[in-house]
Amino acid sequence: MVENDIGIVHGRFQPFHIGHLEYVLSAKEKCSYLYVGIANPDPSLTKSHEANTKRTLSESNPFTYFERLTMIKNTLLESGVPLDEFEIVPFPINFPEYIKYYVPLDATFFMTIYDEWGRAKKKILQESLKVKVEVLEEGPFELRKAEGTKIRNLMKNNGNWQMFVPQTVEKYMLSNNLIDRIP
Repeated sequence: MVENDIGIVHGRFQPFHIGHLEYVLSAKEKCSYLYVGIANPDPSLTKSHEANTKRTLSESNPFTYFERLTMIKNTLLESGVPLDEFEIVPFPINFPEYIKYYVPLDATFFMTIYDEWGRAKKKILQESLKVKVEVLEEGPFELRKAEGTKIRNLMKNNGNWQMFVPQTVEKYMLSNNLIDRIP
């Protein structure tokens, strides 16, 4: 049921996995148009935060902005989301003063919260930007459907990572040799 005209989701999407897809589609059900913000789009817009220092390490960010944009776009299109109902943009959560340059601040910012970093991001959005935040799901870390660090470790160790990503992402990663980039 569409409740909002414009919605925004964000994440690092390293890589875009089934949990991310569920999150994005849940938000899309609640709005007519969705901005998908990619955090840590490049090294200049990446900064550590005490709630999660590992998320800014280079080994935690092996895929470029363009590669993540392509994974997300192809997956959303394959999932039936029309191209004229979403946009993928940089989302510098570490520099909230820049977010206004990428997305409209009068939109609803959708989130999931599973840890201290999720709570910190909610606080950043509400206190620094004074935007409307709607939490789609909140709970313990174990509630996540998939987790980027685990997927990257499986890739690095020739494990079964494919079960945690949409087929579109698997095909894109394999055809572009992105697995070889995992440190």
